Amino acid sequence: QVQLVESGGGLVQAGGSLRLSCAASGNIFSIDTMGWYRQAPGKQRELVAGITSGGMRNYADSVKGRFAISRDNAKNTVYLQMNSLKPEDTGVYYCHAIVVTTFSRPLKDTYWGQGTQVTVSS
Repeated sequence: QVQLVESGGGLVQAGGSLRLSCAASGNIFSIDTMGWYRQAPGKQRELVAGITSGGMRNYADSVKGRFAISRDNAKNTVYLQMNSLKPEDTGVYYCHAIVVTTFSRPLKDTYWGQGTQVTVSS
């Protein structure tokens, strides 16, 4: 019913920047929180950053001051600007959204993107 499509991953040297985008489409009535998670090899998936429909943001301590999350509610799109990248930022980045669909409202469902690889070389 809802698809999340990510783009913008890739290979970058330490200190570089990348910008991830995630567009939600489908039978969307409204979107509550959108965010980004990442999973490094052999590690659990962890929250990187989240943003509510009202614009309230939260970040993992490890990315504060380097990453910035934003969203365009009109486009149902969330962005993650990643600066001063470090090798430990390497992983698969997943878009996440809590959505009310036109069929399920007022119930909320959680959706995930397919993931985009970010590799930071030292």
